Amino acid sequence: MGKPTGFLEIDRKTSTKRAVEERILDYKEIELLPNPSETESQASRCMDCGTPFCHSGCPLGNIIPEFNDAVYEQNWKYAYEILSSTNNFPEFTGRICPAPCESACVLGINKPPVAIELIEKSIIEKAFSEGWVIPKVPSKRTGKTIAIVGSGPAGLAAASQLNKVGHLVTVYERADRPGGLLRYGIPDFKLDKSVVSRRIEVMEKEGIQFVTNCHIGTDIKLSKLHADFDAVLVTTGSTTPRLISAPGSDAIGIFPAMEFLSQQNKRVSNIPVQVNHKGEEYSLGDILATGKHVVVIGGGDTGSDCVGTSNRHKAKSITQIEVMPKPPVERAANTPWPNWPNMLRTSTSHDEGVTRLWSISLQEFVKDSNGNLKGLLIGDITYVAKDGKMESQVSNIREIPCDLALIAAGFLHTDHGNIVSELQDFGVQTDERGNLQAGQDYKSANSKIYIAGDARRGQSLVVWAISEGREAARNIDLHLMEKSTLEGKMVSSLDLN
Repeated sequence: MGKPTGFLEIDRKTSTKRAVEERILDYKEIELLPNPSETESQASRCMDCGTPFCHSGCPLGNIIPEFNDAVYEQNWKYAYEILSSTNNFPEFTGRICPAPCESACVLGINKPPVAIELIEKSIIEKAFSEGWVIPKVPSKRTGKTIAIVGSGPAGLAAASQLNKVGHLVTVYERADRPGGLLRYGIPDFKLDKSVVSRRIEVMEKEGIQFVTNCHIGTDIKLSKLHADFDAVLVTTGSTTPRLISAPGSDAIGIFPAMEFLSQQNKRVSNIPVQVNHKGEEYSLGDILATGKHVVVIGGGDTGSDCVGTSNRHKAKSITQIEVMPKPPVERAANTPWPNWPNMLRTSTSHDEGVTRLWSISLQEFVKDSNGNLKGLLIGDITYVAKDGKMESQVSNIREIPCDLALIAAGFLHTDHGNIVSELQDFGVQTDERGNLQAGQDYKSANSKIYIAGDARRGQSLVVWAISEGREAARNIDLHLMEKSTLEGKMVSSLDLN
């Protein structure tokens, strides 16, 4: 603890944001990096709290008080060494993590918590600028080979860890570039794709091989990977969208949110949006919000990303509807510290302009005579007590204009395509939610096949995907070598829900 009175003297300050009128004209990152002295000041707010609950709040178990203290002492390189010992990609989590560590911060009981996410981002950007992030090629190779299917955060984390101990790793990705959700899902104004490419370049120089435009199960059979590699890790994410079942759902103008977002990622990177092309998902054509009445169905992060993208497209109007009630402005009593709080969250995209509606029931997609979407019939949900139970009622049914509906209602499970059929041939099953089944050691029913990330646990956070990738890598290393020097948590402490 560098400054015992820091939390009393210094107020919390997060990243400065670019002005709304400027940022909606481009796709550059919204948040500006603070200067080192500002970050050092924020790090000084970390208390000598005895039991750092932020450790348990972070799925990666980041050693937060220690790197905060190192930053305050201006020992930035040591802070980077501490941070990178538990987190392979702080440049990702420092930008797009909802920071459950901050919700668990002891200071947050009665004051604004330490700005951990800002400090994390500052550390890794300092490390890159100073040349501390360099390829670390293993001094010797084990001769063991691992195939990883999917190059999202779980697959990348596992690849990084397995390569570090000398295994030969090949990562297969169905898209044209590695990164998964990081590349084609999260808008550039939150995570610039140069940040993803920068890390991939380091990993390639370390000896990790990436094979893109490759559908496992179609271009290469899973059986070949099973025969050619010592272990196969499936990290295909949770990519099957949850759609809305309502009258008129066949109207022209209704799209899954991720199809809309990933198209824009490609445009920003000057990659052609190819329709009905092998390896692409855009069978419904170009999706643009320009000049349209946009309604985003779903109130989470993906919905927020649709709002920000629609603003940059210059939509005529943007409305975001959510079936759940409006959360309280402050932490709700049913989610006390150090739990993740139920409370209203307003993103930078919301600040740019949107009408937000809560407790909304979607009654119907309204079509015109040509089958095009022209509006949504919605109603307000209220709850009444009846026979000792709470029942929902819908009232105030009205139509709102909509010629582009973006469904951001979450994801059901991983893609149940050819690879899942082949996995079933190897005895790997899906659970009741459609996720791929694996044990606490991430091993499936087949001893050579492992499952990690959202493909196993269901839709979750990037930080959880990184954690799962790291844990799966350690278990694969243990299986192949009968011992492991890779960092890992006790299996019993894993959150398997």
